[in-house]
Amino acid sequence: MGKRILVQRKGRGGLNFRSPSHKHIGAVHYRNITDRNEVKKFKIIELLHSPGRGAPVARVRYNDGKVHLFLPPEGVFVGDEFTHGSGGKIEIGNVLPIIDVPLGTYIFNIESTPFDGGKFVRSSGTTGTVVGRSKNSTEVQFPSKKNRLFNNNCLCTIGIVAGGGRTEKPFVKAGNKYHYIKPKAKKWPITRGVAMNAVSHPHGGGAKQGPGGPTTVSRNAPPGRKVGLIAARRSGRRK
Repeated sequence: MGKRILVQRKGRGGLNFRSPSHKHIGAVHYRNITDRNEVKKFKIIELLHSPGRGAPVARVRYNDGKVHLFLPPEGVFVGDEFTHGSGGKIEIGNVLPIIDVPLGTYIFNIESTPFDGGKFVRSSGTTGTVVGRSKNSTEVQFPSKKNRLFNNNCLCTIGIVAGGGRTEKPFVKAGNKYHYIKPKAKKWPITRGVAMNAVSHPHGGGAKQGPGGPTTVSRNAPPGRKVGLIAARRSGRRK
């Protein structure tokens, strides 16, 4: 009868494949302040490492006493103060509606729609650039060089996300890679299908390592067979 292959077990969502949420320090998003014309000040009280997240996280305290998690920019320290709301200065770390940001400014943690807390440009060392503006929207260029229009009321933070250069350091040891992957709910290490037994994968088995046939499969292939190049538009060498 065989057994369920790895991709089937991942989709089922067992304990081995779920994100260990007890290790995460919490959601990092903008504080929901209804009146965006009101300028609130906040101070960094602690810089934290969040397992599973590339960039560091700052715990901040607002001038009304409330504590929140904040995605910090490069070059800030504990004790630094920033502003949240329209009318703040164009300085690193300040949170403003995107309509108040001049063209050519570096920004990150951009809201997709107003009050969603920030969705775009959040990876360590990344930044977007304000490149255009119309009556109702602002155009931002992403690190991928793609452009996107945003509602003028969406919030953003001035600067570059902290933690740049993180990917330049090699892991050196498998143990380092293990602890890096573990909080991300990803399967690691990844074994090639051709290295498995025939019972474990459609590409497994045989005297030599090889898939034994075409690796393209239909979009409607049954579970357990749907591996390789799924519904590929084309295959083979490009001429």
